[in-house]
Amino acid sequence: MTTQSEQIIAKEAEHVLQVYKRIPVMFVRGKDSHLIDEHGQKYLDLLSGIGVASLGHAHTGLANIIGKQAHELVHTSNLYFHPLQAEVASRLSRISGLERTFFCNSGTEAVEACLKFARRYWYSQGNTNRSGIVAFEGSFHGRTFGSLSVTAGEPYRVPFSPLLPGIRFVSPMDIDQIKAAITDRTAAVIVEPIQGEGGVRPIPAATAHAISDACRTTKTLLIADEVQCGLGRTGQPFYSSELGLTPDLMSLGKALGAGIPIGAALLSDKVSNSVSYGDHGSTYGGNLLACQAALVFLNALEDGLIQRVAEAGQRLRSGLDTLISASDQLHEVRGAGLMCGIEVDIAVADQVVSTALNHKLLINRTAGTVVRLLPPLTISDQDIDDGLLRLRAAFADAGAQFH
Repeated sequence: MTTQSEQIIAKEAEHVLQVYKRIPVMFVRGKDSHLIDEHGQKYLDLLSGIGVASLGHAHTGLANIIGKQAHELVHTSNLYFHPLQAEVASRLSRISGLERTFFCNSGTEAVEACLKFARRYWYSQGNTNRSGIVAFEGSFHGRTFGSLSVTAGEPYRVPFSPLLPGIRFVSPMDIDQIKAAITDRTAAVIVEPIQGEGGVRPIPAATAHAISDACRTTKTLLIADEVQCGLGRTGQPFYSSELGLTPDLMSLGKALGAGIPIGAALLSDKVSNSVSYGDHGSTYGGNLLACQAALVFLNALEDGLIQRVAEAGQRLRSGLDTLISASDQLHEVRGAGLMCGIEVDIAVADQVVSTALNHKLLINRTAGTVVRLLPPLTISDQDIDDGLLRLRAAFADAGAQFH
């Protein structure tokens, strides 16, 4: 007799487009930093839906406000006003310094919007030749056509070529190449302050300085993709400020809705003044349900959550540093706050997601040899310590030798 999960997996195989290589576990409930499968087994979640469940699972305040809003009104379209978009936008402006917000439904959509608005700006200046985009090796900005065009990595790109023209990739480690690439024909530079899919790699300070200098000299627009590292994930509102970057546009998603789909493209007045009615749009963008979720998250962010992330991040980083110092197969910890990547031997990387699952621990592998941790921003000290113990056991089972 087949189990319920086996029946569902079989039905998915028949009817759902197979673009995800799913891990064979089915979750039905969650609470705080834990997920519970169909058999009632409890897992510690150090991935939070790839950085999305920012307030943890089944957050009471979020659930209550979403339920209340769903009973009142969910959606009207952007043909009409509703009372929440302006409040979310004003909050985002206050913490980012960027004056205007375009609402969409994901980080990828926010990237698409930023790319369009950057080119729209130069069109409004009468400079139709200024359309080039400079992006970085190791970057990931999404899988839709425009965002994929500025995403590095041949496996992502080749099956869908030719992509958008005018994109140039440069090494984030090559200052001279960066300066040479950003010219008076460049519309914008797009950068992840911390590359997520690329292996949790913060942009070096010297690189950030070179980007800022070249953009200032050539008047090139700067897009900061803070979808993964922004909104408190690193222990500060946005990691671009840590690097001394002053973006003209910023893409947000993931954490903003605490699990409810919402994305936002933030624009400076300089850029937003070039955008006209009908230049862009989204049927669902900024709907009442999504905006209520964003307000719950932003309330938490402004009520001490950022400081809590900074403290929790120090605790997690200290434990990870101790872990890698005890094994020759674990090499480096990168990231900031509660965005951590652990560089490991390929043989360990090949096994550790599976061995972690055996210890009821949810982690992620990226960039081949990097274990990525993106726990809920609300994770407790107890769960951090428990996670470190489970992670050590998972590494050991994957072949790491500890001394």
